[in-house]
Amino acid sequence: MDLRIFTEPQQGATYDTLLTVAKATEDLGFDAFFRSDHYLKMGSVDGLPGPTDAWITLAGLARETKRIKLGTLMTAGTFRLPGVLAIQVAQVDQMSGGRVELGLGAGWFEEEHKAYGIPFPKEKFGRLEEQLAIVTGLWATEPGKTFDFHGKFYDLTDSPALPKPAQSKVPVLIGGHGATRTPRLAARYADEFNIPFASIEDTERQFARVRAAAEEAGRGADALTYSNALVVCVGKDDAEVARRAAVIGREVDDLKANGLAGSPAEVVDKIGRYAEAGVQRVYLQFLDLHDLDHLELISAQVQAQLP
Repeated sequence: MDLRIFTEPQQGATYDTLLTVAKATEDLGFDAFFRSDHYLKMGSVDGLPGPTDAWITLAGLARETKRIKLGTLMTAGTFRLPGVLAIQVAQVDQMSGGRVELGLGAGWFEEEHKAYGIPFPKEKFGRLEEQLAIVTGLWATEPGKTFDFHGKFYDLTDSPALPKPAQSKVPVLIGGHGATRTPRLAARYADEFNIPFASIEDTERQFARVRAAAEEAGRGADALTYSNALVVCVGKDDAEVARRAAVIGREVDDLKANGLAGSPAEVVDKIGRYAEAGVQRVYLQFLDLHDLDHLELISAQVQAQLP
């Protein structure tokens, strides 16, 4: 079971704060540091000092870390043209020595688009499908050859399809709860399927859909890695769990029901139940970016007990 740290910097974080968390992620033996791709805070937080850009952040971290994977859950397809995104991700992959993974989604948070003047198209899923075809197609084009794509939303002619990532294939993550189109898209393009913030039962149900779609596509269900993203709140005792829950504005009972919360033993047990449902990797949504003691506890008493 891989444990990855997943952050939400739009809630209020500087690059320096993210760098501190990323270095702790590496030092404590976690597999990866991922971040959201949002420009507007959510909920009652003030969001100060303001947002950071996902791929600018990851470019910086690529040069200041050595081992951990770096990526997004999920890059919003509405924020970037696919040709530009392919260049950005390839460059950051080069900067990291081949440690980047691309989570790509359709985009959904309309308010942040309004706040920063970003177009919010009605038909987002069709655009996402073309974006995946373009980004992966550009990377797969042999050096010296060109790439063309003529779709409903995007048109590329005689693209040199450069630069290339350091990896021969950048892992692509696709996720969501959609029952039909999402599994088909994952079966075609994804190396990993992620279901965010889902119960064990919903996780098992959605994984079954994706596995069936992968078999139908001729890839085989085990060609994909299956993951979940869950909020984490671990404490040595009940008082510490309650304190950490209060800092992030959540109730302990809600966190235990819908996330990974409680004592290390409770969290290890729940991760085990997710593993039985097919989860191979968990993205721990780590919300209090200043609580590095929390990361140390998870590393020492949760991660260390997992197979």
